Order: sequence, then C-alpha cells, then structure tokens
Amino acid sequence: MVVPPRIRAVLFDLGGTLVDYHDYAHWTELARRCFVDVEEEDLAHAFLEVERETDTRERVAFTEFWRRTLERAGGRPVETASAARFIALSRETPGFNRLYSDARRCLEELQGEGRRLAVVSNSSSEARCRSILHETGILPFFDKVVSSGTEGVEKPEAEIFQRSVARLAVRPEEAFYVGNLAFTDATAAREAGLHSVWLNRAGTGMSDEPPEISSLLELPLWVRRLETAGSAAGRARPSRRLNTVPD
Repeated sequence: MVVPPRIRAVLFDLGGTLVDYHDYAHWTELARRCFVDVEEEDLAHAFLEVERETDTRERVAFTEFWRRTLERAGGRPVETASAARFIALSRETPGFNRLYSDARRCLEELQGEGRRLAVVSNSSSEARCRSILHETGILPFFDKVVSSGTEGVEKPEAEIFQRSVARLAVRPEEAFYVGNLAFTDATAAREAGLHSVWLNRAGTGMSDEPPEISSLLELPLWVRRLETAGSAAGRARPSRRLNTVPD
C-alpha cells in the first residue's frame, strides 16, 4: 500500500522569496560612490540577468557576482576592488527589506496546519537574517533560521539543507522547500531529498522542471495535495493544475 508523505516542515529562502530586498535606487547610489556610473534601470536588468546566469551548480563568489552586475550595468570594466567596496557599503548602509504581500498569509496557513517553519538563506549571518525577519514582522513564525554565512556552507550544497531538516527533527522526505532560484533553491533541495518548488514571481507557473509557482499563496495547496496524492516512490509531485490558487 502506498503511504502518502506527511510534510512536517516547510523551509523558505529569504531574499526574493519572503522579503523583497531589491533596492535598486539605493544600489545605484552606492555604485556611484564606488565610481561606477550606472543607471537604476540598467542595474535592475543587469542584476536579474547575472542572477539567472549564475544560478548553476558552480557557485560564483558574492564579490564576483556584483563585479559582473556592475560591469554589465555600467557598460565598462569594473575591478574586483570596486565590487568589494560596493558590498562593504551595502552592509554599512543597507537598503529596504519589504515583506512580499503573499508571505504572511502563506506562513499563517502553514503554521495553522501544525507545520514547523524555517528559513535557509545564502546570507552574511544568522543574526542578519533574524534582523530582517524581525524588521518585517515575521520572525515569530520560524523555529529555525539557517544562514550560509554562519554555517560555512551554502546552497546549492546538500549539506545546508540536511543540517536544516536535522535541526527541525524531521527527515528530508518530510520537508518541503521553496525559493526564488530554479537551481540553487528548487533543484538543489530536491537533490538533497526534500520536496521542492520554484517560486518564479515573474513566471507563468507552468514549468515542470523544476515545478513552478508564481505566488506563495499557492504553496499550502501544493503541500496538502502532495500529502494526499502519494506515489510509489514517496516523491509525488502536484499536477500543473495546482498553479491556480483556489477561491
């Protein structure tokens, strides 16, 4: 007899998933302070392009990510030292962090169903993650907060997902992960043994590889359907129809 999986924990990426941190106006100002002349719109396009290009198994260092972004936005070479200076300034004077409008309702629904919640983030430190969660009013929802900066291991490495589920006292197959990067979040979590979905806010919700949603409001339905669907391998995936939020 096939036993449907029971999802005891749901894990979230932080930036780009729960919290919007894309303060392009502030980043443009910081870039100019580093003598990198960019326009806000160009920086926004460059950031998203480089983010997609570097969403691979081989991670790019944070400094190199910003060097490429600033270089593409400004249309001229940027030294690594300038990118490092930009990062230092951004940590000294962080921009806004706004809670996405669909986040709180999603968290309330999942918590109301008795599921444990956690954050797993590629970020500077657990303390910084907790500060952002407190600032946006959602820290009390989370049992655990795991940051690559504190752990010394980052997504897409399986180890950071495995540490996270262990701290929640659940097995990987009892956990569901959601994040805004197709490989680094969704595919990597699945390879670590968790169920997962890609949150593509600019997408159509029609991707199957990895499975895609366009709003966190869809997530609780995915989790519930996964529990009831079952599969011979214990790794059932909701159908594409779940991309429509029910009335």
